[in-house]
Amino acid sequence: MEAIWILLTLFVLIMLAGVYGAVRAVRAAKRGIDRTVHQARVTVEETRLRARQLAQPGAAGELAQLRLSLRGSMRATGQALQAAAPQDRSLSESLGLFQRLSSHALDLEADLKRLEQEPDRSRLAALLPEMRERTQRITHSADSLRWAVQERTHRMAHDDLDSLGREIEMEAGALRHWTAVEPDEPSAAPETGARPGPGVGARSGPEAGARPGAGAGQEPEPPRPSLGTRPNTEPQAWQKPWQKSPRPENTA
Repeated sequence: MEAIWILLTLFVLIMLAGVYGAVRAVRAAKRGIDRTVHQARVTVEETRLRARQLAQPGAAGELAQLRLSLRGSMRATGQALQAAAPQDRSLSESLGLFQRLSSHALDLEADLKRLEQEPDRSRLAALLPEMRERTQRITHSADSLRWAVQERTHRMAHDDLDSLGREIEMEAGALRHWTAVEPDEPSAAPETGARPGPGVGARSGPEAGARPGAGAGQEPEPPRPSLGTRPNTEPQAWQKPWQKSPRPENTA
């Protein structure tokens, strides 16, 4: 029973998700169609105004020119603000000003459109200077706002490019600054005043007490009699007579 309820709940959720997706798709399609229809109407209207500007000289042609300049300036400014606003949050106030300016532009657009249907040419000629002045003021404000936004965007891009260039130069310098591998330290040399080891500068045995110059320019010492040899008791030529050795007592 619980499995049936779980399956039923899943089915209902899937149906609701499908309906929600279908509604979103229909709304998106409707917005796309509305946008396409609006762009088509704008294109047709501007084409008609260009044709009237060329075909009808005088007040009617000037009205068409005023409408074209107003439309072009406001559209270019709106596109510049919409493109720069996501990257620069400080343009929120500029967007608010543009909305206020757009309301004045729409009012002027409606007035210019009504004047196109004015049959009295004298009245149209009398109101045309005022329409021209209003159009110039609105287009000048829109152009100033658009140029300021463009200059700000270009300046920010230039500053970002300069900062990026400095960071790249620093990184390139760090990549080129490699440290050479130092050779291993040589083994410590023996100290100059180190004591010599055994057998260096010292001799053992009979040579230990020999003087440095014993073998150069001196006669060698006479050999000492060994224990098994008889001492020479004969008087030497250099001995005195009273220094002769006494004879032993046991001699006959």
